[in-house]
Amino acid sequence: MTDRPVRVRFCPSPTGSPHVGLVRTALYNWAFARHHGGSIVFRMEDTDKERSTQESYDAILDLWRWLGLTWDEGIEVGGPHGPYKQSERGEIYADALARLRDSSYTYDCFCTNEEVDARRKASGSKVMGYDGFCRDLSAEQRAAFETEGRRPVVRFRMPDGSITWNDLVRGDITFETQHVPDYALCRANGDPLYTLVNPVDDALMEVTHVLRGEDLLSSTPRQIALYAALTELGIAQGTPEFGHLPYVMGQGNKKLSKRDPEAHALAYRDQGFLPEGLLNYLALLGWAIAADRDVFSLDEMVAAFDIRDVNPNPARFDLKKAEAINAAHMHQLSVEEMTDRVLPYLKSAGVVGDPVGDADAQLLEQAMPLVAERINKLTEAVDMLGFLFVDDDAFALDEADAAKLLTEDGKAVVQASYDALAGLSSWSTAAIQDALQARLVDELGLKPRNAFGPVRVAVTGRRVSPPLFESMELLGRERSLGRLQAALA
Repeated sequence: MTDRPVRVRFCPSPTGSPHVGLVRTALYNWAFARHHGGSIVFRMEDTDKERSTQESYDAILDLWRWLGLTWDEGIEVGGPHGPYKQSERGEIYADALARLRDSSYTYDCFCTNEEVDARRKASGSKVMGYDGFCRDLSAEQRAAFETEGRRPVVRFRMPDGSITWNDLVRGDITFETQHVPDYALCRANGDPLYTLVNPVDDALMEVTHVLRGEDLLSSTPRQIALYAALTELGIAQGTPEFGHLPYVMGQGNKKLSKRDPEAHALAYRDQGFLPEGLLNYLALLGWAIAADRDVFSLDEMVAAFDIRDVNPNPARFDLKKAEAINAAHMHQLSVEEMTDRVLPYLKSAGVVGDPVGDADAQLLEQAMPLVAERINKLTEAVDMLGFLFVDDDAFALDEADAAKLLTEDGKAVVQASYDALAGLSSWSTAAIQDALQARLVDELGLKPRNAFGPVRVAVTGRRVSPPLFESMELLGRERSLGRLQAALA
């Protein structure tokens, strides 16, 4: 580990819906920095002008806030190394490029892509990338290209030999530089490329550790060679340590792609996941807090996280396990916490008003204990509780549940239930249960499932609901009897 204070970065590109793999990478960086008492820099890599959008930029910020992945420096926070959008750092890159261009680490390349392809085909070479044609141009050759009006790109001159680093996840890795072609640092119009701006930003922002996806591993020898040049030129303080995180796999043996529905991180908020539930699951895609334990808090993760414990092998995304982990976190919430968490979903669905009226607030306080242990996602509260708040003229039965349970036999059960309840002097959970038990089970000999299923659908609209007798007490005598009557129509 470096002697410098730990500094890591979040550096997403605002070019689409944020991916769960991006979140997993950010989480590992966050836990690593917090474990070592270090700092997190958040910058936006928005130099892809055609694909970068404000919508994606806003979505990334929205996601980070929802997840609670805080940062110490960067976007919206500020700091000494700004600006923190690459689109606003053009002068910084131009200066770094000029200093590199004046050094022996780079050379001007006048070749077109077509010329490089033609030379490769003519030679029969299967090596992709640049062939070094312009590495040692004579003054005459250079003048001839310039006379043709060609504008050069600046290429980095890869050193001879090999480049080795100790990867924080994978151990020692060596690349022979003969297999790493010289690469461009800018376009012919002078616009800097990712190959330049990413290392320059990391250097100037004093990043000490780069934890990133396995797909970027092949670019690491290029960056290490560039860091040596940036250090000699006084732009960098040294080379960061690298750790390459395993792929997140989808169905089959394919990497989870942006086209897969499971990949879209913000969709989990919309589906009612808790941020701590989603983060707990994503932490497991390459790391474990213990061999026999899957559920833990972020604080526990920070205390235990060691980047060298990350498994380099691909991790498969399992939606069922993600849901199970989330359910475990749901069941750790107090009723009060769960009420606070479900309120935005209830408001969004129109179950309660915004702001919540006093009567609805009181009803919600009474109802939440009935469903707290039954819901595994926050969105499930909408269907579970909606029947209590909806006006009777807007109340509707689930068609499939009604077709299955409100048959002729089911309606006979509903009628018997109405008759048993209509004359009750006390409308309480115990009184309702005693009356229905006596009439449907004791007198008619029905099994409880057959006895109470039709009543549940008639009163709540669904086969799955909070406990029936308590629900009817909360709903009240008039509304409960009214729904039983309506189900008979």
